[in-house]
Amino acid sequence: MLDQNTNRPELPSEIARRRTFAIISHPDAGKTTLTEKFLLFGGAIQMAGQVRAKGEARRTRSDFMQMEKDRGISVSASAMSFDFAKYRYNLVDTPGHSDFSEDTYRTLTAVDAAIMVIDGAKGVESQTRKLFEVCRLRDLPILTFCNKMDRESRDTFDIIDEIQQNLAIDVTPASWPIGVGSDFLGCYDLINDRLELMDRADRNKRGESVVLNGLDDPLMEKHIPAAQLEQLREEVAMARELLPALDPQSVLEGHLSPIWFGSAINSFGVKELMEGIAAYAPQPQILRAESRQVAPEESKVTGFVFKVQANMDPKHRDRVAFVRLASGHFERGMKLLHVRSKKQMAVANPVLFLAADREVTEEAWAGDIIGIPNHGQLRIGDALTEGEALRFTGIPSFAPELLQACRAGDPLKAKHLDKALLQFAEEGAAKVFKPAFGSGFVVGVVGQLQFEVLASRIEMEYGLPVRFEPSQFTSARWVQGSQAAVDAFAAANKQHMATDSDGDPVFMTRLQWDIDRVARDYPDVKLTATKEMLV
Repeated sequence: MLDQNTNRPELPSEIARRRTFAIISHPDAGKTTLTEKFLLFGGAIQMAGQVRAKGEARRTRSDFMQMEKDRGISVSASAMSFDFAKYRYNLVDTPGHSDFSEDTYRTLTAVDAAIMVIDGAKGVESQTRKLFEVCRLRDLPILTFCNKMDRESRDTFDIIDEIQQNLAIDVTPASWPIGVGSDFLGCYDLINDRLELMDRADRNKRGESVVLNGLDDPLMEKHIPAAQLEQLREEVAMARELLPALDPQSVLEGHLSPIWFGSAINSFGVKELMEGIAAYAPQPQILRAESRQVAPEESKVTGFVFKVQANMDPKHRDRVAFVRLASGHFERGMKLLHVRSKKQMAVANPVLFLAADREVTEEAWAGDIIGIPNHGQLRIGDALTEGEALRFTGIPSFAPELLQACRAGDPLKAKHLDKALLQFAEEGAAKVFKPAFGSGFVVGVVGQLQFEVLASRIEMEYGLPVRFEPSQFTSARWVQGSQAAVDAFAAANKQHMATDSDGDPVFMTRLQWDIDRVARDYPDVKLTATKEMLV
């Protein structure tokens, strides 16, 4: 039997009910709060934490690092699996801060759709634009949630127009807000012809839902003041005339984004968005490998590592590899081929995540994200299969924009620092380069805040105070070419050469002139700012 939308064989029911997606946004748009409410409505937690709350309520599930709890920001992607209605949701909450964008880029290789969260007062912000472009490159379907409608917000048509103009994607309303700020009453559900009213008294409770027979139903007058009702009817009529209809196929192809309006902190609009994910986000999709495409319904298990997190549990020096299953039905205890090392690996204790919390799972299906505890065998980019030497494509590694030398506060503990830095490099938290001359390592990051996070984590997780110092180098580029050309280049430029944590050659630069000189004098060598990690 064929799936009508794809002309592919119909997926097994356990795979078909999976929805694997990331949440992306500019910092402070309310992404982590929305994640908490997803968990609340999915029954995974009893009370949603709030990023800016105090005491017990402060403890958001997705922000599990101490620094995230202290600062109220997300600095590491975290995965959560939970059920909602008849569906299994695999949600990945990504860092919004641009300093941690590489973690987000890698995460987007492991999901089938993205939820874009926008602040109703601020609209499309710079980081939203960058992340959207990554989604566009991957043809990811995007569902939009316009948050904070209970605060002063911009005109609804202006918000939709800005998304369409800035992101070059069609937008269609799935709901329509009634009032803004202190006058915000709720939304009209355009898909189900329902009036959804916000409950301001209990932030963890969904408000009243009124089933209607269209906007002219007399019941509307009992719940909405006359002036707001007239405005709602006018705006919805305009929206239906001016904006495209909700076409599920166009959503799946990434051409059309349905938008819901709400207030995550007040639990409003969240359940409607979750229902929308079930209806309009795709089932697990075909993933690309070097030699062929991998379909989720294939019987043999395949998957790839898109993230490694060390010391999630401070009591144990553990490392967990986040694996997106691309195909098959995985069962605990299976032996899988670790393609890079060509060795078999018995997966004895696979786990499912609820952020820092995790539990051993007996099985998982294509589309799921499982954790595999290991002692350093698994790296970002590694593939696991039932025997086939597959290499999935598309996990990027970016050249750092800031470089600094890292020194241990206690010189006698330099070896411990080397071990910590290499671990963070394998985790993808930073680039670590070993210069051909001199001792120690040069650490490369995208943004300054990453140095603070690294220093904090090294001290907390290893009991090792460190300091970062200016480096003579300002950027790094990977060196590509034939082995003979690279060897000759390295021999002639020893003062600039280093190796990364994978042992690949890197050219360290002080000025743009260095890069221009290489392009001029070494035509057989290419310097690149990205390195694709084949899996």
